[in-house]
Amino acid sequence: MKYWDNPFGKEKPRLVQGEIIIVKDRCKGCSFCVEFCPNDVLELSTEFNIKGYHPPQVVDINRCAFDGLCERICPDSAIFIVRQEVKLGKK
Repeated sequence: MKYWDNPFGKEKPRLVQGEIIIVKDRCKGCSFCVEFCPNDVLELSTEFNIKGYHPPQVVDINRCAFDGLCERICPDSAIFIVRQEVKLGKK
């Protein structure tokens, strides 16, 4: 018996993965990205940037949903997310 590849015209689900890029010297240490991340992916680092602030660092990338909230909430545009979709299931 042959099964449908796209039942009801829907595509197979995709897994979103990616990378979080932090421009440390642009950050002013407001910690909005740390406070508002629903999955606690970021924390403030102990090192200083050139402005004298503590920039965020990634704690666990596997907990990230790549929703872009940190990217949108940053007032200095110091954090970016590069997304990559991975197709699940058989080809």
